[in-house]
This record gives sequence, structure tokens and C-alpha cells, in this order.
Amino acid sequence: MKTIFKKNMARPLLYSFVVGIMCLLAFTGCKKDGDTTSPEPKTFVFVHGAFQAPYAWQFVKARLEASGNKVVVVELPGHGQDQTPPASISINTYRDKVISTIKAINGPVVLVGHSLGGAIITAVADEIPSHIEKLVYLAGFVPADKQSIFDLTSMDPNSQFGPALTISADGVLASIPNDKIMGVFAQDGNEQVKKLLIENNRPEPIAPQADKVFLKNPDFALIPKYYIYTKQDHAITIDLQKKMVATAGIKNVFTIDSGHCPMLTKPDEVTAYLMQIIN
Repeated sequence: MKTIFKKNMARPLLYSFVVGIMCLLAFTGCKKDGDTTSPEPKTFVFVHGAFQAPYAWQFVKARLEASGNKVVVVELPGHGQDQTPPASISINTYRDKVISTIKAINGPVVLVGHSLGGAIITAVADEIPSHIEKLVYLAGFVPADKQSIFDLTSMDPNSQFGPALTISADGVLASIPNDKIMGVFAQDGNEQVKKLLIENNRPEPIAPQADKVFLKNPDFALIPKYYIYTKQDHAITIDLQKKMVATAGIKNVFTIDSGHCPMLTKPDEVTAYLMQIIN
């Protein structure tokens, strides 16, 4: 009698257990199929260009952070508030500053470089490829091995950047007059952008532009690379951008109909492309 009783009691318990497992599996399956959660947040590291500073990324930074991502903006030596003597600055000085910033971050990063920053992130990625999840050039210089920014600008005869420069007597610094800076960098910008460019206009160290970038790490080629063209660029023309992309073999490309600084003039479009890249 006891045996029969135990069997009768066990059946509903076993039935409940099986039904519970089936419900759990069904719930898990439904959750997976209909999952609408956001992708895992990423860490972006931004490198600004010549004649600029971290302020240039402020609008894109705010938008990415609002989407749950982490953003770190590097202040290059000799830019913004940094008082490193210009004569002591080289492309490797910039590279090492970015490397130290990235090494202080847990996990790989999405490294983004604008203009001069493109050459810098190239040098960085060759040094520490395992720390870079993706490499993004925004109207950035993409040097090949043993190539400098000066080498690349010599291939860009229609650029307005070189003609706008004034070189210091000692040959250490280059300047752009306030009345020319908008035409070179952001002819599509509003008064707010103009104010930012003029208020932050500071002479630029020349030596890093002449320093060659050496690419020696085969793992550099394995990093996914992306390029965002700026179609109306007066500083690095679209023709040079396309030449660099073709030489580098970058297949993932996007286009913004803007001047040289869309992170200031069209931050929504820049942010949208960056979100597309990480997704």
C-alpha cells in the first residue's frame, strides 16, 4: 500500500517538474528569438586632428554616452591645455600618449582618428593591435609604411590647408589665421562651430607632420578598419581620401556630405555611422 501511495504521489511531482522545465525552455527560447536588448556598450577612444583639441569631439561624445557607451578623448601633447614644448613633439610622442591612454582601459577599444589623428591611430594600432577592436578613420590620414603626412599632402594639390599656413621664423610651428580657419576646416559650420574653432585656434607643431610612420606588425592587418569620407573636404580632399583608402585596402567605407570636421558640423551623422560600425 505504501509503495502504491508513493508512486501516486511521485507522478504529479514528476509531471510538475517536467512541465516546469518545458515552460522554462519555452520562455528562454521566446526570449532569445524576440530579444530587443541593446548591443553591449563599447569603449571609444577618440584622437583629434591638427589645430584642434578634445573639444572637437564633444557633440559626438555626448551622443555616444547617451547610448550607453564609454568615450575617452585623448588630448595630444601641445594641443588644448597641454604645455609640452612644441620642439620636443614627434609623431611618436602622439602615439605614445594614445597608447598609455588605451593601456589604462580594461578590454579592447574602438579607436577613432580624425585628420592628423588618422596617422596617429595607424601608428598606435601597429604597436598594440591586440588592444584595438576596430579602427575608424574620419577624414583621416592613412599612411602606408615609411610614409609621412607631408608625403600624403604632396599628393593633394587641391587642398586649401597648405596655402593657409603661416610658418614661424624658427620653423617649429605652423599657424592658420582666424579668418581662414572656417574655410579650411568647416565651411559648412554654423556660428557655434566658428566660435569653437577660433577660440581654440593654437599654433601646430610641424615636426610630426614630417615624421614617417613605420608599420612592422603583421597583426595590424588583422584589425577591422573603417573609413568615413567627407565629400566636401577642403583640408584633405575626397580625391586623396579615396587614394589612401584604396592603397590601404579598406573596404568598409561611409560618406558624409560635409567639410573636414563633421564631428562638429554633423555630429548626428557621425554618431549614426559609429553606432552602425559597432553593431
